Amino acid sequence: MSKKTNYIISSIISLLLGVLSFGNNPFIRGFLGDIIVIIFIYSVIKIFFNIKPIKLSLSVLLFAYIIEFLQYFHFIELLGLQKNIIAQIILGSTFDVYDLLAYTIGFLFVYIWEIKLFKK
Repeated sequence: MSKKTNYIISSIISLLLGVLSFGNNPFIRGFLGDIIVIIFIYSVIKIFFNIKPIKLSLSVLLFAYIIEFLQYFHFIELLGLQKNIIAQIILGSTFDVYDLLAYTIGFLFVYIWEIKLFKK
């Protein structure tokens, strides 16, 4: 199986897990969902671009951190999008330091996964 196929499968699985995590359990939705979103973003980018694992995983982590810190400054409200469901899903609306931890765990997962799975 090619690397690209692995990333496609990973993207589909993480998307499905992300959709399934939209339940009532705040731990699964809030924490595991944030780990899954890092895996999803990383996998989708790897389908189209051959970027070194450390560079891409750190870039995805930085992107997630930026989005989280924008939530701290109520960025969605500054844009006037607080009633837009899609914007709330993409940008989020509430800063949570535990999200930063979840993103870091997601980063570590994809980076270690890359090293263990694809190292020759």
